[in-house]
Amino acid sequence: MRIDILTLFDEMCERVMSESIIGRARAKGAIEINCHQIRDYTVDRQKRVDDAPFGGGLGMVMQVQPIIDCYDEVCNQIGKKPYLVYMSPQGKKLDQKKVVELSQHQNLAILCGHYEGVDERVIDMIVDEEISIGDFVLTGGELPALMLADAVARMCDGVLRSPECFTEESHYNGLLEYPQYSRPADFRGHTVPEILLSGHHGNIEKWRREQSLRRTYIKRPDMLETADLSAEDKKMLKKIKEELD
Repeated sequence: MRIDILTLFDEMCERVMSESIIGRARAKGAIEINCHQIRDYTVDRQKRVDDAPFGGGLGMVMQVQPIIDCYDEVCNQIGKKPYLVYMSPQGKKLDQKKVVELSQHQNLAILCGHYEGVDERVIDMIVDEEISIGDFVLTGGELPALMLADAVARMCDGVLRSPECFTEESHYNGLLEYPQYSRPADFRGHTVPEILLSGHHGNIEKWRREQSLRRTYIKRPDMLETADLSAEDKKMLKKIKEELD
């Protein structure tokens, strides 16, 4: 998979995407991530990429020309149009289902807005989808873009050790993840549940599923409305509700 980030802060994006798991995946060729400096494509002699909005108002708007020219260069490099996401507080809120969906694209481009946003013609001409990371506003789209790139990249083959690394995590299957423990088994009187030390994999899996259901019911009961629950899950959930209510 190839991810292209269109930004005014390419060094910032490059630095983050070169660290940890994603950085190692890039180094071994499991995923390709490119950070493009939009300012390099402006025709303005002063390298400006923004101007005052028509009609008046506070703030500045990112101009259409440098963004479109940067995007055109990405298309030329790939040889076709990538699926372009614009990080915007007006977009649909990001969730794991959307991350999985976006990871199916061979080529994904992410546009980072700044100032008061981008010229509306950018959205009309090249944006396939607007995505938000929450109901709040940041100074720019770089942090949301990096979050999206990280979430999508880790779904790709060869980035993590195996699919189980993400299929058992919170949100992937519609539930929150079960509690995790590591050594020591006893820390200042706080002990690991005995079942995890038993070596009985069947019982451990059953316990983890029950804990997943329990956590979801306590912390995010709204998720249970759409979760794919088996008959056994529903039986366990009923028991949990009777115990806690």
